Amino acid sequence: MAPTKPAPHIELLAESIGMPPVAPGFDAKFIADLGAKAAEPTTITIDLAALNDNGLPPRVDLGWDPKNGQIVGLKSHIEQYRIRPKLKTGTAKALTLQSFIDLALRHKTAHSAVFADTTWQKPGFTAVIDYHEAAEGGAADNGKHRIHYDFPLSEEWKAWVKMDGEAMSQLDFAAFLEDHVMELSSPYDTEKSELEREFATTVATPADVVQLSRGLHVHVASAVKNAHTLQSGAGQIQWQEEHQTADGKPLTVPGIFILSISPFFMGEKVRVPVRLRYRTANSKIIWFYQIYRPDVHVTERVRADLDIVAEQTGLPCFEGTPEMNAA
Repeated sequence: MAPTKPAPHIELLAESIGMPPVAPGFDAKFIADLGAKAAEPTTITIDLAALNDNGLPPRVDLGWDPKNGQIVGLKSHIEQYRIRPKLKTGTAKALTLQSFIDLALRHKTAHSAVFADTTWQKPGFTAVIDYHEAAEGGAADNGKHRIHYDFPLSEEWKAWVKMDGEAMSQLDFAAFLEDHVMELSSPYDTEKSELEREFATTVATPADVVQLSRGLHVHVASAVKNAHTLQSGAGQIQWQEEHQTADGKPLTVPGIFILSISPFFMGEKVRVPVRLRYRTANSKIIWFYQIYRPDVHVTERVRADLDIVAEQTGLPCFEGTPEMNAA
């Protein structure tokens, strides 16, 4: 008996799904193979180029599972085989301003930008490497690749801020001045004139502060006889002892001294006036100091550093925060 030729529709179906030509007399086997083939998941490619959307890829591959009749995305399955990231993401933390600049130069693109928080209590710079395109109507970007510098405070600045306005005994204050004499600076002529005019007092040199510290050590156990303000605005203290200073004179206390100090680790120095205060209590002297307008001096330093970043990186710099989150 001659083999039966397959029906025309079966031959067409085999051709459409890429199966080999159907041999005569094998309709049953072909139908079984066809059923198995139809039950296998297949890949569907959707062309997205016509949408003209820069935020979408030109095409997307999806999976079709005939068993449950669902279309599933293949991205999660493919990503597990990735050997390197598709995009640069994450935030690098720079410990110095120079490292921040160097990292920005290493990674910057034509559209990168720097955002600055210039509040003096907790300033910080953030370079958004993958920022939105600058051109009018430019494409959006992710804003997930960043470099941050949070202006870590120097130990010297933290020590001065910690004791700002705090009452100290004569011995403690003398020891504090000795420990931090390297952060003192002689006033410039313009500073001296301006501060003495504004506060009606004398401005000390580092030598004056050292002399004061040593004088306080001499009189640490002495009772105060008299404390008053001189015409120059400086204070004068007398103790109930025969010896007062090395030359026997009462101790003169300047009203202001100058700090030359870097508020930030490995950063540039700022010059900050400090007002020196004292008061008598039970024949003893209580000492304290007040840093004058640290917000102004620190903010000026931060803005000067922002100018340095703009000059050395060539990136646009803005005071504020980016509109997208890093995460």
